[in-house]
This record gives sequence, C-alpha cells and structure tokens, in this order.
Amino acid sequence: MTIAAVDGGTYFHHHTLSEPPFGDCFDRLIYIRDLPFADLEGIKVLVLPCRLNADLITPLAGKLKAFMRNGGTLIVMGETFPDRWLPGISFTPCETNFWWWIEGTPGPEPVITAKDHPLVAGLSEAAATWHLHGHFHLSDVQRPLIVEGPGALMFEDGDTYAPGRLVAMSLDPCYHHGSHFMPATTEFLNVFLPALKAYA
Repeated sequence: MTIAAVDGGTYFHHHTLSEPPFGDCFDRLIYIRDLPFADLEGIKVLVLPCRLNADLITPLAGKLKAFMRNGGTLIVMGETFPDRWLPGISFTPCETNFWWWIEGTPGPEPVITAKDHPLVAGLSEAAATWHLHGHFHLSDVQRPLIVEGPGALMFEDGDTYAPGRLVAMSLDPCYHHGSHFMPATTEFLNVFLPALKAYA
C-alpha cells in the first residue's frame, strides 16, 4: 500500500512532507512538475497538499480522475481549488481574517459531523480552527466531514469516481504547519496524516 504526496517545491511543502514528524506518513513524494509523467500505479492515496499551483494541476484533471476510477483515493487540501479542475464541486471563497483571536472578533466554529470517519475520528474541533478561505456547497453524493456556517470545510465523495474516492478540504494545514505558524494545524495533521493508511 503506497501513500504518496505531490511536492510543490515550497519550503512549507518540504517541511511538512519530508521532515519529522510527518515525513514517515508518506511512502513516495512526486514533484509537481514530474506529475504529468509519473506512473500512479500502485498508489492507494495521493495527497495534493495546500497551495499547489492550480494552473499546473488543471491540465492533469483527466489523469487524476482516472487515478480515482482505478480505485485510488485523492486528497485535495485547501487553496488548491478543485472546483476549477473537477466537475460537480461548488465553492464560495470568503474574506480571510488571520487575526480574529487578537482582534477579539468571532472566529470560525467548525463542527465535525462525521465523528466515525477514520480521517477525522479523534479530531477536536479546536484542531480544525484557525481561519477560513471558503465553503463547499455539497451535492447529494458529497458527504460532509467538517462543516462551518454556510457550508462544508471538508467532504468525501465516494460515488462520482467509484471505486475511488475524493476528499477535499478548504483548510490549509500544511501551509501553516510548514510555516511554523498556528499550532492547531500541527494538531490537525497529527490526526489526519497518520490516518491515511487505515483509510486506504
């Protein structure tokens, strides 16, 4: 069973994907500019971490859909904009308040709605709370895993690309963990990334 991730070549991708404590969560890293030529055979879970260049991902939509239809699971993290390169995804961005806890203004209030799901089982709502970039508006085949206010922050679709699966989130934990900024994101990854093998 192979868990792979796409490395966008930034400092925060390198720190999150290659260094302790999460480097051991991945069996293979694929540099984003090598992805068009990469053989995905044998990969069970492919992670697209936060803030990959969507312009480089968009031409590969067919390859990623084929990966899922061959039984793979695709994990798409925040600011990678899957609504631009996969059909059937509705996303509304929002203004991001990075400093709500300093300003004393209300912050996000995420709710974990699928506490039995292996990717979020044991995840506290505090560990999913830093700031928002937007909300997904779900179809009947998209199961909410984390919701907040007007929409979902994370969902799973096990139907559209069956027998494979899509998990998409608007949260961007890799960016902040890799930037040593916002400890909640490290707590989030402490639960989420080790769970990938069981989820596969």
